[in-house]
Amino acid sequence: MTTREPTGPKGNLLMGVLPEVRKNTLGFLSETSRVHGAVARYRLGPLRSYLVTHPDGVKRVLQDNVANYTKDHVSYGMVRWVAGNGLIASQGDFWLRQRRLAQPAFHRQRIGAMVGLMTKATQELLERWDTTASEGKPVHVGPEMMGLTLRIVGDALFGTNVAEKTAVVGQAFDVISEQVVHRFRTFNILPPVLPTRADRQFRDAMKTLRGVVRDIIVERRKSGEDRGDLLSMFMLAKDEETGAQMDDTQLIDESLTMLLAGHETTATTLSWIWALLHQQPEVEARLHAEVDSVLGGRAPTLEDLPRLPYARMVVDEALRLYPPVYVLSRKVVKEDELCGFRIQAGSSVDISPYATQRLLEFWEEPEQFRPERFTPEQVARRPRFAYFPFIAGPRQCIGNSFALMEAQVITACIAQRFRPCMVPGYTLKPEPLITLRPTGGLPMHLERRPAPSLF
Repeated sequence: MTTREPTGPKGNLLMGVLPEVRKNTLGFLSETSRVHGAVARYRLGPLRSYLVTHPDGVKRVLQDNVANYTKDHVSYGMVRWVAGNGLIASQGDFWLRQRRLAQPAFHRQRIGAMVGLMTKATQELLERWDTTASEGKPVHVGPEMMGLTLRIVGDALFGTNVAEKTAVVGQAFDVISEQVVHRFRTFNILPPVLPTRADRQFRDAMKTLRGVVRDIIVERRKSGEDRGDLLSMFMLAKDEETGAQMDDTQLIDESLTMLLAGHETTATTLSWIWALLHQQPEVEARLHAEVDSVLGGRAPTLEDLPRLPYARMVVDEALRLYPPVYVLSRKVVKEDELCGFRIQAGSSVDISPYATQRLLEFWEEPEQFRPERFTPEQVARRPRFAYFPFIAGPRQCIGNSFALMEAQVITACIAQRFRPCMVPGYTLKPEPLITLRPTGGLPMHLERRPAPSLF
């Protein structure tokens, strides 16, 4: 078959499609995929880019020819401003070494041992919510989920409660998130080193984040204590081939990567879960029936999770509709072919879980919230790369099992006690920053649920 040139939106002479992306990022991704198919070509400012949405093309980029699609891309340059050369942004031999050092910390047995701290943190949140519900006050579920997951990942990573640092870490990350998105959309790709107000705010936010992590690492170095948490594993891990260990810079980069990615993405998913459940009472009722039947009002344990399959399907479907990482980019090293289309060397390839996970070819009525899509039978019928909220291939998120377990546990805990309901007048919309958040912090009233009947 002759290789074809893909079509795509033209955009304007100077900036290509950048104005459209700035105005409506998600709409641009969906419409470009719908009109131009598996592979679309466009110019994003100075970048010659391709949007690849068909699972076959995604598979080639992320797995079959992964070495040809690198992170030498302007977007990852900005990620390195935040997370240094951690697992998200590093590549090549250095990435492989870091992945080998970090992998044992994410074995399922070790993650399973953390269910207790997940339920403990969630129960403390629910006790606070009891007071809020009694007073009839709404809560902003987005920030509440951010605080909860930051507490959990802080305990898992550092073995210490970072709850008192939640506000400063959250504020710093909000500054960074908004600036990174704005800078990319305006192609302001210079490092934030100028004496401008925005650059100073960025540097101050980064100083805050790295300072929190550095202080914990310094304290741990002094004590020499092995607390059995992820940080201890990182500090003690040795490369099997070289015997090398992580130095303090690498420890800060990896810890900051885990702290930010490990709480922001899961919190965003949980926020969408409560919004979507409020909009679909029949789904909510089925979830309530499952948690009441299996748990009977007690906190879930690791052994309970296989008996809560619908709670997991709710998580999976929320990740399909609103994947926290809604688009990612790679630089093309050598000319390639994707789905019969020519991809030029030196260009960029954009992959969008948001767009692919809405393709009519694989998802019937894709805008509808239907957890039943994730029964084993339904999953087996779809191509593997039709669904990839944690990316896929060798660069799949190392913390995906932790995140899925955490989301399932928290969903079950909260669903037993409350029905969060969106406040009247609030309009639910996605806000594409670094992750895909609900706008306005998602204000919701807390309606208590009756205790489950034991008979």
